[in-house]
Amino acid sequence: MQVSYAIGVPEPLSVFVDTYGTGKIPDKEILSIVKESFDFRPGMISINLDLKRGGNGRFLKTAAYGHFGRDDPDFTWEVVKPLKWEKA
Repeated sequence: MQVSYAIGVPEPLSVFVDTYGTGKIPDKEILSIVKESFDFRPGMISINLDLKRGGNGRFLKTAAYGHFGRDDPDFTWEVVKPLKWEKA
């Protein structure tokens, strides 16, 4: 997944999905589901992921061992959002 931004433009310039042929549904359909499910404006990303909670101190934990796959309640961006889609 790729999201591209320009300074001063609230909406992303582009949103791109490429599963490299491993997707169970076509990339175009995944892209449609993603665009319907997420608000990619930077301010909304910050709100939806609760990035300002606790100040910058919570990000210090990512300095050691990163943040991927860790079960830490401070890492709100690791919470999986279920997506709704109709199977063909």
